[in-house]
Amino acid sequence: MIELSGVEKYFAGQVVVHPLSLTIKEGEFLTLLGPSGCGKTTILRMIAGFEYPTKGKILLDGADLTSLPPNRRDLNLVFQHYALFPHMTVEDNIAFGLKMKKLPAKEQQERIQEAVEMTQLTPLVKRYPHQLSGGQQQRVAIARAIANKPKVLLLDEPLGALDLQLRKNLQSELKHLQRSLGITFVYVTHDQEEAMMLSDRIVIMNSGKVEQIGTPREIYATPTTLFSATFVGENNIFSQDGRLFAVRPEKLRAVRSQDGAKRIGEVLDVLYLGSIHKLVVQLEDEPMTVSIVLDFTDERTWQVGEKVGVNWNTEDEVVIGP
Repeated sequence: MIELSGVEKYFAGQVVVHPLSLTIKEGEFLTLLGPSGCGKTTILRMIAGFEYPTKGKILLDGADLTSLPPNRRDLNLVFQHYALFPHMTVEDNIAFGLKMKKLPAKEQQERIQEAVEMTQLTPLVKRYPHQLSGGQQQRVAIARAIANKPKVLLLDEPLGALDLQLRKNLQSELKHLQRSLGITFVYVTHDQEEAMMLSDRIVIMNSGKVEQIGTPREIYATPTTLFSATFVGENNIFSQDGRLFAVRPEKLRAVRSQDGAKRIGEVLDVLYLGSIHKLVVQLEDEPMTVSIVLDFTDERTWQVGEKVGVNWNTEDEVVIGP
């Protein structure tokens, strides 16, 4: 559906996006994930047409859009702050793009109706943005975008301004909406959990470079770089014989006997987090601490200051590059 071919972006001679080639499939939920300033929003803005690549090409459905202005691309962008018109009702906000396209009135009504039903806004169509909650405003912004029937919907941190509980609710709504619409979503976030929950594939970005592209499962189970291994989920990084490898906290085992243990350490902290318990252990002869997630059926009590052995299965080591 979208193809980025050798796309690069410089601002004032500085590289913001290193050469990037990426194919986004039709109907896919693809997330650009990374810390602030890693280039993910710049990539989204280049796809939308608000920025032009310094080098490379952007294709949509085989057609070259690289130099087309935003209004001539079959895409819609949903911003973090929704950009709703405060003086217009929900209905008029959704209709705005359709009026600009001069669609026949009957088709406008049908599209508004459809978008409103999909985003569950039917009882709110006569309200103004200031009479809506953050979550409802977010749905209006999405309804306005999908009423245009774009081939691709671009979302820039669309849940970033919401509180945690609302974010959680809207994440599942978004996923459901994307599945029922069948539209390609390109989503930008710095929230790893959100990316893992929503995406078919994730592109991990760091300092303008792609660190890894994969499904949530691939990224969690087999990170390929140190950044991927430590950015998504919690991880323990070990170095041995000149190689680095990662072992997830749930794959480590704490043992009372230190005989034959792969590492020995001292319990720094015992955390009870409801369904899981966690030990934080300072390793001997190494500067690092490790986290060990204990199964909730594990009834053993651990004391801060206690000496423990740390074990894991060799097949749970994930060797990572530099």
